[in-house]
Amino acid sequence: MTPATPDTAGVDEQRLRRLLGDPGLAWLVDRARRRLERGQPLTGPVSLGTPTPDQRAAAERLLGRAPGSGRSLTVRLDAVDALLRRSGVGPDGLADAVAALTGPVVPLGPAREAEERAWQEAYTSLNALVDQAPALAAWADRLRDDGLVRRLSRTPAAARDLLGQVATALRALPAEPSVSLPAFAARHLGSAHALDDGTALATLTLSGIRALSGHPDGTGAQWRRDAWASAGLLRDELSSTVLTLNLRGTPALDWTADAGEPTVLTLRQLVRRPPASTGATVRICENPAVLAAAADTHGPHSAPLVCLQGQPSAAALTLLRHLHQHGTTLQYHGDFDWGGLRIAAALMRHVSWRPWRFTAADYRDAVRAGAGGTPLTGRPTEAPWDSELPRALAELGVRVEEETVLDILLSDLS
Repeated sequence: MTPATPDTAGVDEQRLRRLLGDPGLAWLVDRARRRLERGQPLTGPVSLGTPTPDQRAAAERLLGRAPGSGRSLTVRLDAVDALLRRSGVGPDGLADAVAALTGPVVPLGPAREAEERAWQEAYTSLNALVDQAPALAAWADRLRDDGLVRRLSRTPAAARDLLGQVATALRALPAEPSVSLPAFAARHLGSAHALDDGTALATLTLSGIRALSGHPDGTGAQWRRDAWASAGLLRDELSSTVLTLNLRGTPALDWTADAGEPTVLTLRQLVRRPPASTGATVRICENPAVLAAAADTHGPHSAPLVCLQGQPSAAALTLLRHLHQHGTTLQYHGDFDWGGLRIAAALMRHVSWRPWRFTAADYRDAVRAGAGGTPLTGRPTEAPWDSELPRALAELGVRVEEETVLDILLSDLS
């Protein structure tokens, strides 16, 4: 960066410090320096609102006279400049004297340009990551625009290091097979605690994971746990569960399927010992009432069923991905309302499924049969599996919950 001040070799620094280096004149030197940084001339008056006696005395010694008797203290910069030149203390004037006392003065315009270039260069590793994973382009643009990186890192150098680590983490995701979050952090980032809650690295990495996986917005510990798990990173293998009926492939599953009893599987079980065999078709429902009714009605003769119990958990996603990868056809049914459509769309972003009586035609049939009745409320959304379904909901304006069409669902499960 080129200094804005000329060479200060002609300044008599000893005399200058006696003349202008008095602590009582620090405010004057500071005002002159700020003018130089802004490219303003060192002419005209500068004022100090409530000067101390020492500041008044220092100004009087500098000028050889009292600078005025008002409440404020005013000194003309061109008078100081002339004094320095005339005395030989600073033959080139006040600008050189300020540089000699405080160091080279860099104009703020070029300084800001240089800082902005440094911020742009801090994103180099992120740009390289986007070249490898174009799906992250919109996310990377948001990071540049919303100021989050600057707030978290404060300086371009810190941002460069932070984004380099974010890129390292995201380049290694999704983790297949799934791995514990601390183990992943230790392996790729050098510390088991690198991705702990509250760290800048965890904040940015998790936002990138959501861009990769399509995990929905949310808050809270469970949401964060599921968001990490959407990329194969497991924070807690026991608290995330999924409810199933008549799945087989482990001794425990075979035993409960023979009894026709529902089973709660933990993420730990699914990661360490997923079902070894899968059926040709597994149906998925949103509400536990459907699974309970299937167990009560059909027992061990019910078709295999997985229940999401709302938004898909890390355990549910792990199980359904495993089934899909091993050739199982997944069929989904949920509530006919805007919330139900959002849950279904969120699941579809993670794993492929076919509608199970969950189309516009099925919704119209259910309403005609009297299954609906509660007014439809909330914000409309899309249904990627059937573009007509949102239009049908908006047209008829009633909710159809799974419990109101149990008979027809149970007939499919027999």
